[in-house]
Amino acid sequence: MKRLHVHVAVESLEESIEFYSVLFGGQPTIQKADYAKWMLDDPRVNFAISARGRAPGVDHLGIQVEAREELAEVAGRLRRAIGEGVGARPVRGFLGDLSHDRRKGDLR
Repeated sequence: MKRLHVHVAVESLEESIEFYSVLFGGQPTIQKADYAKWMLDDPRVNFAISARGRAPGVDHLGIQVEAREELAEVAGRLRRAIGEGVGARPVRGFLGDLSHDRRKGDLR
């Protein structure tokens, strides 16, 4: 099953955790010194924030998948959307579960 992933860089982690906890109706699923994440079911989103010295705003977006077949499907759709040979960077992806077992790979 697919889940949208949104990662936002913030200036104040503490203030942002307070704001998003109220907005999402619950505390982060994971919280570290410079990072917090909510795994939401409605809407189905992996929403993360971090205070790591980057400019505030959207850091990156993605589509999280739980099965290798879903990863191949999403990568294929992305390739069709941007066209083969467009851009110098490869399509990147990770396949994992909620325990953060990431197996990164080049999807070309």
